[in-house]
Amino acid sequence: MTTTPTAGAPSQDQPRYNPVPTMLDLPAMEHEILRLWQQQDTFAASLRRTEGNQPWTFYEGPPTANGMPGTHHIEARVFKDVFPRFKTMQGFHVERKAGWDCHGLPVELAVEKELGFNGKPDIEAYGVEAFNARCRESVGRHVDAFTELTERMGYWVNLDEAYWTMNADYVESCWWALKQIHSAGLLVEDYRVAPYCPRCGTTLSDHELAQGYEDVTDPSVYVRFPLTSGPLAHKASLLVWTTTPWTLVSNTAVAVHPDVTYVVATRDDPASGSGIDGESLVVAEPLAEKVLGEGWRLGRTFTGRDLELWTYDRPFELVEFPDVVGGSHYVVLADYVTTSDGSGLVHQAPAFGEDDMAVCRAYGLPMVNPVRPDGTFDADLDLVGGVFFKTADALLIDDLTSRGRLFRVEHHEHSYPHCWRCHTPLLYYAQPSWYIRTTQVKDALLRENAGTAWHPEHIQWGRYGDWLNNNIDWALSRSRYWGTPLPIWRCEQRHQTCVGSLAELSELTGSNQSGLDPHRPFVDDVSFPCPQCGHPAHRVPEVIDAWFDSGSMPFAQWGYPWAPGS
Repeated sequence: MTTTPTAGAPSQDQPRYNPVPTMLDLPAMEHEILRLWQQQDTFAASLRRTEGNQPWTFYEGPPTANGMPGTHHIEARVFKDVFPRFKTMQGFHVERKAGWDCHGLPVELAVEKELGFNGKPDIEAYGVEAFNARCRESVGRHVDAFTELTERMGYWVNLDEAYWTMNADYVESCWWALKQIHSAGLLVEDYRVAPYCPRCGTTLSDHELAQGYEDVTDPSVYVRFPLTSGPLAHKASLLVWTTTPWTLVSNTAVAVHPDVTYVVATRDDPASGSGIDGESLVVAEPLAEKVLGEGWRLGRTFTGRDLELWTYDRPFELVEFPDVVGGSHYVVLADYVTTSDGSGLVHQAPAFGEDDMAVCRAYGLPMVNPVRPDGTFDADLDLVGGVFFKTADALLIDDLTSRGRLFRVEHHEHSYPHCWRCHTPLLYYAQPSWYIRTTQVKDALLRENAGTAWHPEHIQWGRYGDWLNNNIDWALSRSRYWGTPLPIWRCEQRHQTCVGSLAELSELTGSNQSGLDPHRPFVDDVSFPCPQCGHPAHRVPEVIDAWFDSGSMPFAQWGYPWAPGS
C-alpha cells in the first residue's frame, strides 16, 4: 500500500527543510556562519573592498578586563557592531581596532578578592611587584574570555591588532599627553578636599561620585558653642548645626553670612537642658522659631558681619591645634551660608569640606585632620581613638549630651555618597592630589560642544552640557598600584620634571630605559639628577585615573607620537 504525500509537503525520500529554525538549531547554524566567515576571511574582505573610500571613524571604547563578560557587554558590542557594518554597506571605509582597558581599581579589587585581601596594607605586605603581576595575569585571563565572546557573537573588530592600555607604547602616549598638559600649567598638585574611599584608599572623580549614592539615616545635631569674647562673652552660646558630628572633633571656626540678621534668644527655663537656670542662644533670625520652638524671647540682633572674630569654646578638646597668628575658633564670614535649614551658623572643619577649606584659608586658619587614610581616628585620641569616622557619631553625641552641650539631635534620611565599587561610605578628605585644571579651559570645552553634532540632540546641552557647565578640576592621581604611573619626578627642592617618554627618561638618566616596564615598582626605582638643581629626583608615588587611559584612546591606540607611522 502506498500513500500520496500531502500537496506541498516533502516526500519520504526528500530531505526535510524547516524555513524557521528552532532554538535548538541556532547554535549549529551560528557555528556554520562563523566558520564560513573565518574560511573566507569575510571581515578582512569587507575592509579591502572599501579601501581608499571615504573613511568613517569608529572608536572601540575599551571594556575593562576586570571580570567575566556579562549580558550588558553583549548589548554594548551589538551597538558597536551595527553602525560600522551599516556605514561599510554605504561604502565608507571603517577600520575597527579593538582595545582592552587594563588598568585601574576595578582590576585591583578583582585581584584582592582572589587573594582574600582587605585593603592596601595586605597589598604592600604581599609586595607591589607580585601584586601587579597578578593584575597583569588577571587582565590577560579576562581578555581571553572577552575575545571568545566577541568572536562567538559575530562582532567584527580587529582583535589581532588590539591596543592594550597596559602596554608600554600606550603608557608612553599617555605620558606624552600629560607632559603637554603639565607644560601648559594645567597639571598641578594641590591640597584639596575631594571625595575619598577609606577602603580603597583613593579619591573619586566627579563621574565616579555620581554612581554611588545610597539612602541612609544619619544624625544632625545642634550644638552649643559658648562665646568667650565680644559683647555676649560668657552670656550666650552660638547654636551651631552640622550633619557630620564626627567632624566636630576638628572644629576650627563657625561661619555666618555677613548680611543675615542674627538674634539673641533667651529662655528662662531650667529644663532647657543647658544645666543652668536659663540660657541665651545666638541663631539666625529667619530660623529662630523653626529651630527653637516655643518659650523663647527674641532680643538683641546683630548682622553676621558684627559677629566676625567673636571667639568661643570649641565642642571637643581631643586634638591639639597649632599656634597661628590670630589664633583659631572664632566666627568667620562666608557667603555660602544660607537660612534654608539648620541654624544659620555653620561648623567649619577645613580638612573635611571644600567650602570650609576655602573660607578657613582666607582667614589663615590651620587645618587639623585627626582621621587616618583608613577612615579611623588617630589611635591615641581619647573617646574616638581607632574608631571608624561614621561609627564615632554616636560616641560624640553621647559625650556632648553628658556635658550639656547638645541642644538637639535629629535623624534624617538622605542620599549619602558611597564608593560605587565597594559600597564603603565616603568622606570628603583633604590630602595632596594632582589635578588637571579643566575649569581653566571651560570656555573652550563649551565651544567645542556647541560645534558638535549630537545624536540624540538633547544630550548636547542636557546631560553632557550640564556636566561641562558644572565641571570641576579633574582629580587625576590615585594612591594605588596597578595603573599608568604619573610621570613626574621631583627633587628635595620641589622642582618638577614631567617626563614624556622612555627616550626622554633615558636622556635624563644617562642610561637606556627603552626596555623598562613603565609600571610600579620598576619605574619607582628610576632616579636622575634634577635638571634645575642637580639634586636626586624621584618619581612621585601616584598612578593616574584609569579614565585618562581610556580617554587617550583616539591617539594612544596608535602609540602617538612615538610609534613609527603614528
